[in-house]
Amino acid sequence: MSQKPQGISEEPRQNAAFVAEEEQEYSDESDLSALPKLPPGIVMPAPTKTPRRRTWWPDAIDVIFEKDAACKNVFEALLYPGLWAVFYHCIAHALYKIYIPFLPLLISLLARFLTGGIEIHPGARIGKRFFIDHGAGVVIGETTVIGNNVMLYHQVTLGATGWWRASPGRKQKRHPTLEDDVTVGVGAAILGPITIGKGSRIGAMALVFESVPPNSVVASKPAELLVKSGEPLEKHQELTQGWNGTDPWEMDYQI
Repeated sequence: MSQKPQGISEEPRQNAAFVAEEEQEYSDESDLSALPKLPPGIVMPAPTKTPRRRTWWPDAIDVIFEKDAACKNVFEALLYPGLWAVFYHCIAHALYKIYIPFLPLLISLLARFLTGGIEIHPGARIGKRFFIDHGAGVVIGETTVIGNNVMLYHQVTLGATGWWRASPGRKQKRHPTLEDDVTVGVGAAILGPITIGKGSRIGAMALVFESVPPNSVVASKPAELLVKSGEPLEKHQELTQGWNGTDPWEMDYQI
């Protein structure tokens, strides 16, 4: 009885295994293509096998490690001005709620001096895991309400519409409400008794006067090039770095 050489039988097995692997990959791609597409401006992070493990530090410190990769240890976290702004505000707000005069505002003024310009009125209500990145020039008004896991960048204003406008009264709400998981970009101003819905993002330099639904993205208009190489342009050119308006990350970049 004749026997086939072993080298001939191994090669078809390897080819069959390779074809099966390719079919599996094609099947996976087909499954992914069937998933619904996200709307422009909404980015869903890819799942990871090892998500960030929560530290044993309090929320005010743990959130710094979560949202700022530059923070390497707790000693660096203690140098963040936003952390101390929240600390002083907790004291001032507790005194404000029991109607202690003068002292809450004095603590707020001291915190503004120590934190490089973070001004939080003692009456503002702030939730857990609130984080101010960089922290220069942030203003938060008296009747502001901030939910949990909210992040502000520097130069953000959460204010009223101005004393010259019709006001509901000193005791009524005059400042915005930021629901949970809201991010506000650098230089944005949110004015008036409006609501920014849960999970929304407000882009850099945006000026917001109206309420925003949950899971929304608000972005301001990019800068325009008026004169190029000394020659005025008939048609102004937006400095969008070649954005084509179709990629979802473009709106995210403006945050």
